[in-house]
Amino acid sequence: MEPAGRLKLYAYLDARDHQRTYLAIMRLFTSTLLADLSAGEVAGALAGAEREGRVEAGESRIENVITRLRQLVEWGNLVQGRREVVASSIAEFQHGSVRYQVGKLAVRVQRDVDELLRVPEGAREVSRELLPAVERGLDRLGQSLSEALISGAPRSREVLAEQVTTLFLQHAELAATVRDFYAYLGQVVTRHHLAPEEISGFRNLLVEYIQMVVEDVLRHTPAIADALARVTSARSELLRLLGRADLGEKVERARGRSAEDWQDLTDWFVDRPGRPSQVTALREATARAIGSLLASVKRATSGGGLLPSRRAELLKLAGWFDAGSREQAHELYAAAFGLYPARHVSPAPEHDRDNERTPWRDGPVVDVQVSVRSRGDRGARGRTSRILDDPMTEQSLLAEAREADERRAASVAELSAAAPRLASTTLSGEALEVLCELLTLAMAQRDTAADSGSATDPVRGLRVTVSHALGKSTRIRSAAGTLTLHDSTLVLD
Repeated sequence: MEPAGRLKLYAYLDARDHQRTYLAIMRLFTSTLLADLSAGEVAGALAGAEREGRVEAGESRIENVITRLRQLVEWGNLVQGRREVVASSIAEFQHGSVRYQVGKLAVRVQRDVDELLRVPEGAREVSRELLPAVERGLDRLGQSLSEALISGAPRSREVLAEQVTTLFLQHAELAATVRDFYAYLGQVVTRHHLAPEEISGFRNLLVEYIQMVVEDVLRHTPAIADALARVTSARSELLRLLGRADLGEKVERARGRSAEDWQDLTDWFVDRPGRPSQVTALREATARAIGSLLASVKRATSGGGLLPSRRAELLKLAGWFDAGSREQAHELYAAAFGLYPARHVSPAPEHDRDNERTPWRDGPVVDVQVSVRSRGDRGARGRTSRILDDPMTEQSLLAEAREADERRAASVAELSAAAPRLASTTLSGEALEVLCELLTLAMAQRDTAADSGSATDPVRGLRVTVSHALGKSTRIRSAAGTLTLHDSTLVLD
């Protein structure tokens, strides 16, 4: 199914009409394995939901159920089939012979929806206990891999597959809890105003809990990285022993059965040039969260204005609006904001979002400006700064950029000229810097020491290729010293 067609699987969740009916039908089909239901059976199940008020009245009628099922088939959530039935009438045959089954992707969509609806609004606990489990799993995996390579027994392969599946399930749960926790953290620390009790709670959350999480991750990461390096060296043998399931080429295999899965696992713990790991991202996100909390505390306790914040007053005013009558609300509005009704001779303007018949609690949410909620001041503050024109600084920066580009071009030209006789040429210091830069990028492309890698200068096209050559050393002399590459060959073109 194409990506555009897959997105239609979510259409029933935001349908304009009968949304609750579609949701009840999909829950019915995903509640059991190999669900095979007719329109009559679906109507019988919806009758109970209709009595309980979970779907609108009349939705359990057979003609409405058939319409809803056909719509779900059109969206791709259900698949039609037929089965031989014994019927006493043509209508009973039509309703009973056409069967409906749920698609694989639709099951996953509904499963994610139900899980999302069960998720609480608060923070999700990070499964820190999985870090030592991942470390132990990698150690046992290395031992099991050695035994499987030596013995080749089917039982050793089964143990190896069991450990790989367990390892990736543990890491997937750990990564999911970390993502959810930091998503919640980013949601709350970016709020401009926090109540004193919220600040106290988030302070304990950041200072105590996050510190404990980050310390656990940093403590176990070096051992996990070493274990991953040992497994990576024998990755091809590991994937060969795990084999391929006899279910065809398009089968969705379990995690850990491809080189991409192991690369993703390694990238979570280990930095690569130009690609920081998730451990590094976690440490940086923690520092940003603590900085945001400190800024919120500073705003809440600063001495600017009559009060640190007008939040309490605004909430009190909102409570008066909620508890007052219609006439009292008009009086409060006029007294609080100084806005009185006016008479217009011209026709009323068109309303782009709501109208006078929309209650204020159902209308669009208006973003209150910082100056209003902190100082109660609705006037414009300050003015736009002038853009300073400094031609001397501009020309000096342009000259420096041109000079750096010329030096880079000269270094690349020197390397291109020395490519046929690199071993007997003494390079300049700047040419060696360019060569080391490209050499670093080329080595980053290699997964193991036996692989080859290449990198290209994006502007001038000089390519550096480094290959494994056992027992051979490559020496590159320069004015800054000699660079020696052991068990490697270097080619410039």
